[in-house]
Amino acid sequence: MAVENVTVNTSTGVDGNAYTSSVSNDQLTNQDFLKLMLEELKMQDPTKPMDSQQMLQTQMQMSSMNTNLKTIETMEKLASSFAQSNLSNAATVIGKNVEDGNIGENGVNKAFTVRSVETIDGEVHVKAQQILYIEDQVIDPDGEYIYYNIKGEIMDSEGKLTGQKVALEEPGKIIIGEDGNPVILNENNEVIEDSGFTADGSVMPVYSDQLVSIPFTNITKIF
Repeated sequence: MAVENVTVNTSTGVDGNAYTSSVSNDQLTNQDFLKLMLEELKMQDPTKPMDSQQMLQTQMQMSSMNTNLKTIETMEKLASSFAQSNLSNAATVIGKNVEDGNIGENGVNKAFTVRSVETIDGEVHVKAQQILYIEDQVIDPDGEYIYYNIKGEIMDSEGKLTGQKVALEEPGKIIIGEDGNPVILNENNEVIEDSGFTADGSVMPVYSDQLVSIPFTNITKIF
């Protein structure tokens, strides 16, 4: 609200007394007001002195308004700074797994992998994919990791079913045969002996296709 130049224009009335007629800018600071008050006091009609108490009250009101405006500006800057700080802190969880305290249909805590963070209405949220289950990795006779769905149906590189299946105890949990290798079934659900498929003990998460938004303050665990 600072004004670099405040010009007071004066005129002379028929009685010879000078009085203030205009101000170049209507945005006045306390300093500007004091200048105007002194100018008015110098040019006032001695027979009609100004109400100094009213001028003082006006000046105090302006001072209070300036203080409030500066306080609001400071609070806005602090809020912006905190928001940026919170966003920066939240960014450290990108790529990590988190929980939000909710229980899934399987009776265990829902887990998510964070993909990005953003601010929504001043609150930091993480965008994440839910981990549906953990899948045991299986290697085919050619030494390549295979793709199989929740039913264990094996797919080729183009996503087409091959007719073979990995026997599963539950989604992603393979059944190991007596030979220490995964049990592989043919299209008739018969066990394929010496299939050549193996498991190296590695696992990978299987994700939901949808991203969910979770308030950063709702995260209960990071791992």
